[in-house]
Amino acid sequence: ELKTTAGDTQLVLVDLGRGKNRLGGSALGQVFRTLEGTAPDLDSASDMLALFSLLKAARSEGILLAYHDRADGGLLTTAVEMAFAGRCGVTLDLAGAAPIEALFSEELGIVVQIGRADSERFTELANEAGLGDCTHTVAAVEANDAGRENPRLTVLSRGETLYSASLSSLQRTWAETSYHMQKLRDNSDCAQEEYDLLLDTRNPGLNAALSFDVNEDIAAPYIATGVRPKVAVLREQGVNGQVEMAAAFDRAGFEAIDVHMTDLLQGRRSLEEFSTLVACGGFSYGDVLGAGGGWAKTILFNDALRAQFEAFFANPNTLSLGVCNGCQMLSHLSELIPGANNWPSFQRNRSEQFEGRLSLVRIENSNSAFMHDMQGSRFAIAVAHGEGRASFASSTDAEAFAASNSAAMRYVDASGEKTMRYPANPNGASDAIAGLSSVDGRVTLMMPHPERVFRASQNSWHPEDWKEDAPSMRLFRNARRWHG
Repeated sequence: ELKTTAGDTQLVLVDLGRGKNRLGGSALGQVFRTLEGTAPDLDSASDMLALFSLLKAARSEGILLAYHDRADGGLLTTAVEMAFAGRCGVTLDLAGAAPIEALFSEELGIVVQIGRADSERFTELANEAGLGDCTHTVAAVEANDAGRENPRLTVLSRGETLYSASLSSLQRTWAETSYHMQKLRDNSDCAQEEYDLLLDTRNPGLNAALSFDVNEDIAAPYIATGVRPKVAVLREQGVNGQVEMAAAFDRAGFEAIDVHMTDLLQGRRSLEEFSTLVACGGFSYGDVLGAGGGWAKTILFNDALRAQFEAFFANPNTLSLGVCNGCQMLSHLSELIPGANNWPSFQRNRSEQFEGRLSLVRIENSNSAFMHDMQGSRFAIAVAHGEGRASFASSTDAEAFAASNSAAMRYVDASGEKTMRYPANPNGASDAIAGLSSVDGRVTLMMPHPERVFRASQNSWHPEDWKEDAPSMRLFRNARRWHG
């Protein structure tokens, strides 16, 4: 991802092909069915070691802003992909080199973004690594969001413009084959909505706007007491998110205990031991009996287990969280949960496909204990499900649910507005509902996976001021705060 707020920057090519620009076997050759010629090669293995040393040194000095491999598609593909991710314009300058070879050769090498103020230092590091003679500035990057209105990719050589096109048109071309496949395979309306989104040149992509300090540990005073409330990390066959979930609760000051449904069925464990219950996500029962349905029936059709869960939910000193399959399962138990009237069920995604992506969500004004003081915050969170579309049995249920302020989290577009359009709303959920709570806020359900992105480093993108924690961590710390 190119950085557009780092001032005047440039793209630098470290060419391990050392100017040979061999085209044999290239993607360009495949397009034109001419695969003959000499293929790229690493003529000196020591160059690869030198490249590693160069990158390590540049990163340790903080001058490496962005990085991309050149060997899969060539320089043009590399520049285009970096521009797509950064949503900014790039001007390549071939400086008189043969255009076809320079743009499409897939020789080993990398392209890095360096601030102009740091270019001299990067050159020094390249010389120290023995790569100075194959390190060249190849492009300028539009800075300070200058290119976001209508960014372009331009190719120059000796002052002459060889090629220029808008990023939106290039990205539409880039995505066209996938779009046609998706339109035949998936819900065609979803395919069209995703393809049309590429026309929005003002779309900022993933972003965050928080109503709280992401770096503040509000659970610290409670952890300092030495008291660690017990949380039952509940799973059933096919569930696979229990380890990450336990890690998040542990970091928030809980004692996380692995509890399988067979532990409850055979009496090895009881919910009476716990003050918090979390039902985890994955592929419960292989997702073949409906969204969380098989898991829920294990409880509903066992009198002893049903009574145990009903007593736990009725206890005013307990919290419950359901994520993904756990969300689906708890929605089937609504008859046992106080204040869960008119909850939706979770049906097959509108796209008719499993959706695994980062989605933007907004925390709503609800009583959810997990989302205390987070109202209005917008951030990205992981989703991974095939049946996440919140659906109400009737319009009466939908109206009653809306009146109860039980919607705790909604899918939103890049501007922060709730949306029904794909892929911002990844499943077509009614009223863009991503999460909900009981009326008293003690039971919270959500299809997204906060446990998969509770650390900043787990996010593929995050603002630079996030240190160790991501916004999702606040949900778990809120639970610890609630217990006091």
